[in-house]
Amino acid sequence: MTFTLATWNINSVRLRMPIVAQFLTRFQPDILCLQEIKCRDEEFPYEAFRALGYVHMAVSGQKGYHGVATVAKAKIDIHETRDFCGVGDKRHLSVDFEHAGRNIRLHNFYVPAGGDEPDRTINPKFGHKLDFIEEMRAMRALDGTGRSSILVGDLNIAPLEHDVWSHKQLLKIVSHTPVETDGLKAVIAEGGWSDLMREKFPEPQKLYTWWSYRAKDWDAADKGRRLDHIWSSPDLAPHVTEIEILREARGWAQPSDHVPVIARFVF
Repeated sequence: MTFTLATWNINSVRLRMPIVAQFLTRFQPDILCLQEIKCRDEEFPYEAFRALGYVHMAVSGQKGYHGVATVAKAKIDIHETRDFCGVGDKRHLSVDFEHAGRNIRLHNFYVPAGGDEPDRTINPKFGHKLDFIEEMRAMRALDGTGRSSILVGDLNIAPLEHDVWSHKQLLKIVSHTPVETDGLKAVIAEGGWSDLMREKFPEPQKLYTWWSYRAKDWDAADKGRRLDHIWSSPDLAPHVTEIEILREARGWAQPSDHVPVIARFVF
């Protein structure tokens, strides 16, 4: 049986519902995880998703910024919305679902961006980001031994050398500093996660999922970063048949600065 999962930092789901509908109509993933929905739970466009066949929804929203949502064609059950760092931000949502006889837990994350200055002594946003990553190190242990799990989302860190357009020039830029990349690598290693994108496209191939709005011609400049991720527990990794980064979506009408990432599994 096939199963398709997508993740996308949409940067306001209400503003960009037309391109979300375009994406869902064309690609028909079984589950779509959205980050930075920028709306309260009651403001989420439920009816628009139902009309597209996504009748099962889990939403953890916040007025004006942050917020995550997971929409699905088949039943999903909310497991948890964790308040990382205890500041009240809506940045995590996990659901449980069943597919092909497997019970799978799916984590949807929006990790703090961390501000502009990579020094927690003068930039509290950067300290918040580092503390958030430290708490993430316990995720697999919390899921329990042997549970099939998937973790997706905008993690706001490009951990590997070829996850950015210039490793040397970005070493002191938030999202690629050594303290951030080492922290995320520790989350992967200690949690036993499989980085599915890199398993399909090993280094030194460049992989990007984000291109800044500041670039006059993002496509020609191609100064991207891999900030969006799909990981799984080791038992699921062999079932991944394809990973697709939908680069073209960065050029759609009123685009997010992130593009969808799609994982296809066969069980």
